[in-house]
Amino acid sequence: MISNRLTDLWRHPDFVRLWAAQTVSMFGSLITRTALPFVAILVLDARPFQVAMIGVAGLVPSFVIGLVAGAWVDRRRRRPILIATDLGRAIAVGIVPICAVFDALTMEIVYVVAAITSVLSVFFDVAYQSYLPTLVQREDLVDGNSKLTASSSVAEFSAFSIGGWLVQWLTAPFAMVADALSFLWSAYFVSRIKHEEPPPMAHEDSEPILHEINAGLRFVTRHPVLRPLGASTAIFALSGEMFGAVFMFYVASDLDFKPGILGVIFAVGGFASLIGAITTARLTRWIGIGPTLIATLPMIAIGRLLVVLAVDSSWVAIVLLVAQQFVTDPFWTTYEIMNVSLRQSITPDRWQGRMNASLRSVDFGGMLLGALIGGWLGDGLGARSTLLIASLITVLAALPLLVPAVRGLKATPVLLAPNEPV
Repeated sequence: MISNRLTDLWRHPDFVRLWAAQTVSMFGSLITRTALPFVAILVLDARPFQVAMIGVAGLVPSFVIGLVAGAWVDRRRRRPILIATDLGRAIAVGIVPICAVFDALTMEIVYVVAAITSVLSVFFDVAYQSYLPTLVQREDLVDGNSKLTASSSVAEFSAFSIGGWLVQWLTAPFAMVADALSFLWSAYFVSRIKHEEPPPMAHEDSEPILHEINAGLRFVTRHPVLRPLGASTAIFALSGEMFGAVFMFYVASDLDFKPGILGVIFAVGGFASLIGAITTARLTRWIGIGPTLIATLPMIAIGRLLVVLAVDSSWVAIVLLVAQQFVTDPFWTTYEIMNVSLRQSITPDRWQGRMNASLRSVDFGGMLLGALIGGWLGDGLGARSTLLIASLITVLAALPLLVPAVRGLKATPVLLAPNEPV
C-alpha cells in the first residue's frame, strides 16, 4: 500500500511541479549558503562576530514579522505568495554580484540582503508548508515530505560541491548568480500548478490580525503535541545556530581549508541526507514516530562533536568532517521530516499558516539567541570551544519530547475533518 502511494505521488502532476520548484530553489539557496559567509570572510575580511551577524541580520526581521506572516497567509491563497516571494528573492540575491561589479560591496549590504531574503523566505516557507496539505492527502504527507527532502538532499550534494568551486573560481559574490536564477525557475514551476486551492477565510469573517495571531499562539501552546515540538525546535535551533555561527570560520580560518575542498566535504552531507530521507518512513514504522524524534537528537550531537576533534587541515581532519556529515545529516533529515509531517497532519487547513508561523517564530527566536551567543562566545572563547558547547546543548532538545503525548506516538495522526475549524 505504501509503495502504491509513493508511486501515486510521482503521478501527481501538481505535486511534481511543486517538487521541481523546491528542488531548483534549494539548489541555488545552498550555493548562497556556501557563498555568503565566504563573501564576508574572504572578500570583506570579517571577524567571527561579523560572520555571526549575517545570521542575526536575517533572523531579527524574520522573528518580528513571522507571526504576522502566518495570519496573513491564512487569509490568502498560497500559490501567488510562493511566486511573488521567489521573484523577490531573485532580485535581492542579485544585489550582491551587481555591487561587486561596481566595487561597492560592504558588510552592510550583505546584512541587508540577508535580511530581505530571510523575510521573503518566511512568507515562502509558511505558505509552502501550509500549501502542501491542500495539495496531497494527509496520509501522504510523510511520503511527500520525504520526497521533497530527498530532492533537497540531492540538491545539497551537488550545490555544496559546485558552490565551493564556484566560490574558488568565480569569487563568492558571482557564485550567487546561480541562486538568483534558481528562484526565477522556481517561480515558473509554481506558476504551472493547476490545483485549485480551497478558498481562504472570507474577509468579513476575519478577525483583526492581532486576534488571529493570538489565536494561533494559543492553538500551539495548548496543544499536547505541538507545545513540546515547539520547545524541542527552539532548543535545537539555538544549538544549531550557535554551531553554525562559528563553524564556517573554524574550518575556513582556524583549520585553513580551501572553499573547493569544503564544498566537496559539505556535498557528502547531501548524500547522507538522502539516506535519511529514504529511510525515515521505514524507521518510524519500526520504532514509532515519537521514539524516532527523540533518538535523532543525541545522534546529531555526536556528529557535531566530531568537528571539535578536527584540529588542522590534515587527512585526519578531512575524515572527521566527512564522518560528521554521515552521522549528523541523516538524523537531522529524519527529525525535520517527522517534525513537519506531524504538525501538518494534526492541524486543520485554516490553522496551517498560523501554526507554521508560530513554530517558525519559536524557531527564529532560538536561532537568534543562538547566533548572538555563538558570535559572542566565538570572539571570547574561540570557535572550537563554542562548537563543543553547542554540540552538548543539542542533546537537551530531546527532553521536551519525553512527554507521553509525543514519546508514545507510533504513527502520524490523521485528522478526520481537516477543513473544519477547531
